[in-house]
Amino acid sequence: MAPLPGLAGLLPGELAELLGLPPFRGVQIFKWISRGALSFDSMTDLPLSLRETLAEKYRIRTGSVKSRLEAPDGTVKSALAFGGGTGIEMVLLADGRGRKTVCLSTQAGCPAGCVFCKTGTLGFRRNLSAAEIAEQFLFAGDLSPGISTVVVMGMGEPLLNLAEFRRACAFLCHRDGPGISPRRITVSTCGIADGIRDLASGGPPVRLALSLATADEELRKALMPITKTNPLPLLKEALLYFQEKGGGRVTLEAVLLGGINTGGKDARAMAAFARGLDVVVNIIPWNPVEGLVFSGLPLREPSAGETAEFRRLLEKEGLKVTRRYRRGRGVSGACGQLGESARTCAEAPMYAPAQPAAERLIRKSGADG
Repeated sequence: MAPLPGLAGLLPGELAELLGLPPFRGVQIFKWISRGALSFDSMTDLPLSLRETLAEKYRIRTGSVKSRLEAPDGTVKSALAFGGGTGIEMVLLADGRGRKTVCLSTQAGCPAGCVFCKTGTLGFRRNLSAAEIAEQFLFAGDLSPGISTVVVMGMGEPLLNLAEFRRACAFLCHRDGPGISPRRITVSTCGIADGIRDLASGGPPVRLALSLATADEELRKALMPITKTNPLPLLKEALLYFQEKGGGRVTLEAVLLGGINTGGKDARAMAAFARGLDVVVNIIPWNPVEGLVFSGLPLREPSAGETAEFRRLLEKEGLKVTRRYRRGRGVSGACGQLGESARTCAEAPMYAPAQPAAERLIRKSGADG
């Protein structure tokens, strides 16, 4: 028997059209779903007969939570299972000021194959639908309401799934729904030049982060194979176009790999690439992932001194530099570490009903690295 179709991720007008209801009913159902309703019975401003019909023909969400891990710093990594045995990971982060951020995935696996990223070892399975992207936000909201910031930095390359990402953004930003400002959504790309231009021209007006790693063309091709078709001059033209269209400051993400991209030559190359752009460089000391190698040698974290010196060199070149505080390492939920539990999501029971907050169990993990 085929599973019932889900309604999460649809906009009010789409709900009304699909269900054959007046527009105001579509808005009511949309509001309930956006607020985290887990059953049609809870939608108390709908007639009982309508709630019963909806429960017979539809379900709210299509995904299920396979596991959750919480790090001592408050980061929670969730492994979610969707149709066809598709597994992905989503991360919820909270800072000391009470701000809550959810890190969303847009693909199962990733086609980029960056040598320093766990997700790249999974290969590419498929794009996620807009509904599956939106459901990640809802599952995070079950755990901790009041999420104000979204980073699209999870599994996959968002600009290779731009149409579905746009539809998901329409859900996230809808005034009758989560109401997230587009300027509080940041999309991270490994550097798909055509996708950056498309985003600049067609929106949404989100913030952009570029996973640069290095501005040494040959080294970048070796570290990030997908960039062979997106050379740095083409990529810089796309970033200039993005900013000409009003996209604002771009973050250049520099994952630092010990002994590989942390020298003076690397700093000068990055400064040259940044010249003429409005950017801030976010340095990210590589988070350990067992088994990843480059040029036959295991990757290693940069030392504290190596990281500090690279920052000094960048600032000497006139760049504004920030350093990402590494959260979630205790549950392999930090930058570049997503993917381990997604391997086994195919074994999860598909379409299990979402569990109320009182029934959730979050397993505590070991100390954060």
